[in-house]
Amino acid sequence: MAKNISKDVLNAVNKKTGKPISENAVKQLASGVTSDTMQDEAELRKLIKRVSTMANVPVSEDTVGDIVDAVKKSGMNLSNLESLVKMMLKK
Repeated sequence: MAKNISKDVLNAVNKKTGKPISENAVKQLASGVTSDTMQDEAELRKLIKRVSTMANVPVSEDTVGDIVDAVKKSGMNLSNLESLVKMMLKK
């Protein structure tokens, strides 16, 4: 993951949730993510739920499933984890 979290993503999360989320909080979350996380459905579901909780944005099981499917189809990896956050914000 990039050393500097996109300010656009942080601003979008903060605007959508009304809860300020720091770059450090995102980095801390991301530091525990490995390439295996993006390949393991159970781990990916945990990650999505952790992001949802951190952002205070409820994500239904159907939406979690949609995100997991999209990640698998896209071959998304750690280098574009930011895209996962953006995808979640659209739901």
